[in-house]
This record gives sequence, C-alpha cells and structure tokens, in this order.
Amino acid sequence: MRFGIFAACFFALWGLVYVGALPRGLGDSNLLWVLLLSIVISAPLSFVLLRGQRDAMSAQIVEKVDKAKTRLEANRTQEDSTAL
Repeated sequence: MRFGIFAACFFALWGLVYVGALPRGLGDSNLLWVLLLSIVISAPLSFVLLRGQRDAMSAQIVEKVDKAKTRLEANRTQEDSTAL
C-alpha cells in the first residue's frame, strides 16, 4: 500500500511537471527531482493514510506475542511442577 501511495504521488507529480505546474529539474535530473519530491510527499501521506492498517497489524502482533508468552509460561510452570 505504501508503494501504491508512492506511485500515485510520482505519477501525479510527473504530470504536474509535464504540464509546467512544477519546475523541471536541471538538465537530465528531471526524473531524480520527481523521485525525490515523490518520496518527500508520500512519506507523511503514508503515515497518515495507513494509520489504521498499522494499528491493526500492531494489535495482531501484540496478540500473538501474548499467546506465545502464555504458552511459554504454561510450559515453564508444567516443567517446574514435574521437577518437584
């Protein structure tokens, strides 16, 4: 999804440079100019637009870690009780 946001920014900026709304890069640096500008614009957009997916993924990871900790603790207490 982050790559999609970057690609959308790139093509939008490329179009704006093509029609003259944004300045062209110096000499042959036009592609580099558009790439750098796309990175700068897409980074904060990704941070804001993908917040829901990031929070959902974080919740899934926390849930899996909690389950693993519970299983580990259960195994540890089972080993402790059998050793006595």
